[in-house]
Amino acid sequence: MRNATIRQLQIFSVAATHLSFARSAEQLHLTHAAISLQIKQLEDVFATVLFDRIGKRVFLTEAGEILLGHARQILQSLKDADESLMALKGLKGGRVTIAVTSNAEYFAPVLLAEFRRMQADVRVRLLVDNREEVTRLLVANEVDLAIMGRPPAEMDAEAVSFAPHPLVIIAGAGHPLTRRAHLSLKDLAVETMIVRESGSGTRLAMEAFFREHAIEPCIDMEMGSNEAIKQAVVAGLGISFISQHTLGLELSSGRLIILKVEGTPVMRRWFLVRHKGKRLTPALGAFWDFVVSFAPEYLKKLA
Repeated sequence: MRNATIRQLQIFSVAATHLSFARSAEQLHLTHAAISLQIKQLEDVFATVLFDRIGKRVFLTEAGEILLGHARQILQSLKDADESLMALKGLKGGRVTIAVTSNAEYFAPVLLAEFRRMQADVRVRLLVDNREEVTRLLVANEVDLAIMGRPPAEMDAEAVSFAPHPLVIIAGAGHPLTRRAHLSLKDLAVETMIVRESGSGTRLAMEAFFREHAIEPCIDMEMGSNEAIKQAVVAGLGISFISQHTLGLELSSGRLIILKVEGTPVMRRWFLVRHKGKRLTPALGAFWDFVVSFAPEYLKKLA
């Protein structure tokens, strides 16, 4: 390791994450040739192949997988050291990388904006994806913390619940079910359901809810975003099980209606999650405390 440079490890870590030299070059603002050269030099340092090149695709070798784990630890340690030294010197600032599940993308930007008003020198990076990918980012220590529906069971997590998370069943304004004051789950059994993709927290919650009531929903469409689902429901293509915190303008404008279904809303909780081994830097600690204190009152307005 002593002959490998920090820059080479940074480039290798990004390339190993994307498994694409082209995407890595775009993220790092380098040329494809520069990425290839740095990887080749790193392979020469270790006298081993780190990537298998098959056609236009690249795959990590066993040696590459081993190096990736150590490279991420080294880069994270350097980041932690930088922020600790800044705090020791009394300097303001720091960095926080946050991953949120797609249901949280509707309120996370407001949290960040309010936090930045209080801590203008802290740099914040926000990533949005489904539960499966957010969990991977946490486990791989690629983000400092996450906002999600429940802590992942596959990692040793430090988690705090900070607000209720209602999940509801919606229909378009013209749907016949919106005219009924009370609905049973059996009333929904023949309705076309538009749902999130497998791996999303909303999909898992929906499946658990219907399974508890021994109802088999009629799933006709899967969509990878809440926005696509809402527009499909507005267009009359079906009904959906969705986070109430995603509805916003469509609900207030009357384009979407929350159906009065027995057992709903399904109440879950929002959690702030970090790896138990993650050291709480001043910037990370400030954001953690801010979310716990500010988010509950703000989310009440969205429910």
